[in-house]
Amino acid sequence: MFNQNHSHLAARREQISRIVVTAQQMRNIEERIFTKGMPVAALMEKVAGLITRRIIELYPLSQVSRIGILVGPGHNGGDALVVARELHFQGYQVAVCSPFSKLKDLTSQHAQYVKILEIPVHESLEPLAECDLFIDGLFGFGLERSLSSPVDQIVNQLNEWSQPVVSIDLPSGLHTDTGEALGTAVQATHTFCLGLWKLGLLQDQALDYVGAAELIDFDLPLTDIQAILEAPKIQRITPQSAIATLPLKRSPVTHKYKQGHLLLICGSRRYTGVAILTGLGARASGVGMLSIAVPESIKPLLSAQLPEALIIGCPETESGAIAQLQLPEKTDLSSFDAIACGPGLTVDAKPILQEVLDSDRPLVLDADGLNILAQMGTTQTLQHRQASTVLTPHAGEFKRLFPDTVDPTKDRIAAVRAATEQSGAVVLLKGARTAIAQADCVWVNPESTPALARGGSGDVLTGLLGGLIAQATSKDIPLVEIVASAAWWHSQAGILAADERTEMGVDAFTLTKYLMFVVSRFS
Repeated sequence: MFNQNHSHLAARREQISRIVVTAQQMRNIEERIFTKGMPVAALMEKVAGLITRRIIELYPLSQVSRIGILVGPGHNGGDALVVARELHFQGYQVAVCSPFSKLKDLTSQHAQYVKILEIPVHESLEPLAECDLFIDGLFGFGLERSLSSPVDQIVNQLNEWSQPVVSIDLPSGLHTDTGEALGTAVQATHTFCLGLWKLGLLQDQALDYVGAAELIDFDLPLTDIQAILEAPKIQRITPQSAIATLPLKRSPVTHKYKQGHLLLICGSRRYTGVAILTGLGARASGVGMLSIAVPESIKPLLSAQLPEALIIGCPETESGAIAQLQLPEKTDLSSFDAIACGPGLTVDAKPILQEVLDSDRPLVLDADGLNILAQMGTTQTLQHRQASTVLTPHAGEFKRLFPDTVDPTKDRIAAVRAATEQSGAVVLLKGARTAIAQADCVWVNPESTPALARGGSGDVLTGLLGGLIAQATSKDIPLVEIVASAAWWHSQAGILAADERTEMGVDAFTLTKYLMFVVSRFS
């Protein structure tokens, strides 16, 4: 019985850790549980108790003695006041900054009790200057307007100081859904997201404010969450979800032809290294057969680096791009399980892209494949495809592909949703928080590293992704989940390499070596 309960709790935790909500969805979930009888006061006590316990773990009294609490007018401020009370009882020297004259009823009650306990309460931040740690409880989810005086001045002053800051739910000043700083926002050291992950915390523009983010799970019933969400529309990629779609187990009687055959079309005389990096990424995927079509002049270089691959030398243009595909005898594009096209191709290879678009194979497009597609007209071109397509743009390429949609630097999730709706493709928008969308489903990769911000990293991802798709053609796995797993695998290799070599030491070639270690680390 104990093992069953433990397994059930672990499964629930995993499910909760994947769910991402907007401000309105979180409001609806809370309203639902309060309507069913959950007392707001009881929930506040529970949440604040969990926050207090985590603060004590991170900042024990032996290391931190003076804590400043910033209190807002709503229930986020109420949470902060209960935390202040509990830390006071644990022996910390606590002081409160409460710049608001009007508080919600429950928050006001806690404020009165804090005063009875003789915890100092101030309207400004200056008297708290000697504190070792600050707790930001000014605003939680749902903020939609810029911070006004004197709160903006308090936030700016806090940001100028060097003490660590723990934000409750979100750093005050961030938009819950877009992660935009509304005028100014708290630059937190830690963010304790309450109940469910808020969408804004997974947007690139929030990352300068969030610090180390973690979820405080206070046992929201899954039935109430599911009643509002119906099915999770936005999900975080977790190690468990990523590994579930990776080709880890193979039958002892399998052979290379059962493990997928990928065709890479990449490289040019100018961009030979790009073709090598893409091939090394594909090699790491474990794909059974790998063919790489390149200009004839660079074929020997590819053969030296990837001796197990079939390197197909193709006629080339004067500029050194592939002029036409020249596949082996009795082979055509339908001979492959998947095709990945674009890295290092140059826009001189436009006829090649048209040929692969006309094929009936799953297709990954990156780099010059995307640039040529943008010239052709993304939406109208992809409408004629009979097979699945995966687009892997960074923000600049995305704007060329989808010039009339949402700016991906402002709201990545809305942007990829609009792009997949327009094109019918699976869209992977690269970034610090890579977002992947197909139809109504969006996956967000919650972890990455600046170490991946180097030339060639994206080429490695293209090869890895193509290899996984080629292996999955015989498996009943949604394509968007395979793409999400590839994005996770790629970023984890970067994180692992950065941990061992520093961020500056992770070039794309080194990245390909670390791909091999990721799965064994998590499986």
